Amino acid sequence: MSIPPRPVRTRASGTRIVGRALTCAVFALAGLLFYISAQTARGTDLRTDNSLLSLSDVIRQRSAQNQQSQAQLADLQDRSQRLTEQQGGSPADAARLTALEHAAALEPLQGPGLTVTLNDAPPNATSRVPGVREPDVNDLVIHQQDIQAVVNALWRGGAEGVQVMDQRLISTSAVRCVGNTLLLQGRVYSPPYVVKAVGRTDALRAAVDADPSVRTYLKYVQAYGLGWKTQESGDLALPGYSGTADLRSATGQ
Repeated sequence: MSIPPRPVRTRASGTRIVGRALTCAVFALAGLLFYISAQTARGTDLRTDNSLLSLSDVIRQRSAQNQQSQAQLADLQDRSQRLTEQQGGSPADAARLTALEHAAALEPLQGPGLTVTLNDAPPNATSRVPGVREPDVNDLVIHQQDIQAVVNALWRGGAEGVQVMDQRLISTSAVRCVGNTLLLQGRVYSPPYVVKAVGRTDALRAAVDADPSVRTYLKYVQAYGLGWKTQESGDLALPGYSGTADLRSATGQ
């Protein structure tokens, strides 16, 4: 079985050794920096990182704050909805508002659907197919393009609504990965990643099975044990989107 590459963005790093003619200048600069550091520190430890947060810690902190803000926003939206209903309006206006909320994914959705679950392979996984190379670390984890491929396939299959983890997707939603975690609408998630869609289950499954990127992923499932599970449901419930729907920026072509 041929295993096609799964392109992953990497960050190249490295230094080059300069010529011997610059050695003296480097040593002189280093000495100057040591002197300035000593004068600035005056006995304190400049290398301490007790007050610094790693990128993952910052993301998780912001995720908790965003989750709290989203709960407050949902409460305000409920209050606004009640005030709007109290103001009254024509039946036609009410029907139009309901249709717009449904199209914008602001209302809960229920019906038949498909659930897809993706998961990392065991960290000590080896090739399970004769003739296939042994995996590296990138072969054993879920990447952004894997989740995005499933989401795109479900939309192409006629999904009426899609949910990733516990969040409903809207037109401005973006699936991004930071390291081995998923960053979605200001919140952070770890695998396994669960994607749900409401729609005709046969059409949803056919679209997922036919997607080229999903087929590539399934070869890695077979070769290295990445997690993959699909489950049809006759009554799947998706929540309404409760975050802000403001568009920050856009470009046209």
